[in-house]
Amino acid sequence: MRARITALLCVLAFLVVPAGPARADNPIVQTIYTADPAPLVHNGRVYLYTGHDEDGSTWFTMREWRVYSSADMVNWTDHGSPMSVATFAWASADAWAGQVIARNGKFYWYVPVTSRATGRMAIGVGVSSSPTGPFTDALGRPLVENGEIDPSVMIDTDGQAYLYWGNPNLWYVRLNTDMISYTGGVNRIPLTTAGFGTRTGDANRPTLYEEGPWVYKRNGLYYNVFAAKCCSEFIAYSTAPGPTGPWTYRGTIMPTQGSSFTNHAGIIDFNGGSYFFYHNGALPGGGGFTRSVAVEKFTYNADGTIPTITMTTAGAPQNGTLDPYTRQEAETIAWSAGVETERASEGGMNVGFLENGDYIKVKGVAFGGGAATVTARVASAAAGGRIELRTGSPTGTTVGTCTVPGTGGWQSWATVSCPVNGLTGTQDLYLRFAGGSGYLFNVDWWQFARAS
Repeated sequence: MRARITALLCVLAFLVVPAGPARADNPIVQTIYTADPAPLVHNGRVYLYTGHDEDGSTWFTMREWRVYSSADMVNWTDHGSPMSVATFAWASADAWAGQVIARNGKFYWYVPVTSRATGRMAIGVGVSSSPTGPFTDALGRPLVENGEIDPSVMIDTDGQAYLYWGNPNLWYVRLNTDMISYTGGVNRIPLTTAGFGTRTGDANRPTLYEEGPWVYKRNGLYYNVFAAKCCSEFIAYSTAPGPTGPWTYRGTIMPTQGSSFTNHAGIIDFNGGSYFFYHNGALPGGGGFTRSVAVEKFTYNADGTIPTITMTTAGAPQNGTLDPYTRQEAETIAWSAGVETERASEGGMNVGFLENGDYIKVKGVAFGGGAATVTARVASAAAGGRIELRTGSPTGTTVGTCTVPGTGGWQSWATVSCPVNGLTGTQDLYLRFAGGSGYLFNVDWWQFARAS
């Protein structure tokens, strides 16, 4: 991605921030192309599971899934790829749209992949003891296979779990409590115009339902949010008094927009707010096969209906603040330009491939009474460079500069510290990377110390 979009991304960032604080926080990942968001709330964080559109794709070329997490809905930590097509020995391709759910102290990831034996799409299940993986194949075979895609999973309030999926049809099974088997057979939900709206111009698809169901329960009402009427798709929804229907079509949530002919939704409630995740083609080089995940905050209407939601570049407001006095992973990002991530030898991820002028924005950093110093974990196989700490914008006031030396390798880590001044209250912090030509250094983490 870097060769094609880094310069454009820098231009985009400065266009949306001509002077003063940055306003663009959507799409929420700028380091790679992401698609098919599936959020999960767990232990005070939102874990966001996505697909990964490969650079330069002219089809849905997807080989792995990715995980990000946030405690405030704006600063997202990259946890890398904990599962790929290669996780499933029986699969040959297509790391397409899935969803994760927690149960029994484990995390189950339901995904569609192409079966090597049949050439058809099948639903596999990954399992992990951590929301960030790694995930392993729970079954060694498909859970279910009928050539259709886009699994969504829900555990009802009575403990019964359901798995839904389908394009062009809509199916469900009742999962057993082990979450990797089911009883009652594979069931087809009737796609009626009363249940899923009326499509015109396609006698083979009389309803608006296309793909990507997202099924959940709220205040006793069941919601089925889905991608409607390809192509281009919009997001619509239906509701029902029970988990299997009967469904009643309720209308459009997100109209067709966003320079991607597909869309895919996920909805959660988190810390008193409701959030709608989707994808578009907003990043430079983006489009229908190079998509990017974004999020909006919304409020349900008093009768439980969902309002019309429009894509924005601002994204959701921050829900809380970020604590700079605890260790923060460098790959915790609200917005970035020219930055990539990779696996770090000391564990987790680091930011790397940094060149002069690249930067990371961290939003809503609560410095309180003031910070005195900052410490960062860095590595460089080159001559190193500088971390310029700025406020307000990538070209804003410099409040500190840390010199990064050459360390003898891109994964040969050292710790550097430097004084800072003027960091009080809650501010947006920019880490701007500066130096000579070529790649400068990598950063694993950073942490501030309070002024005495």
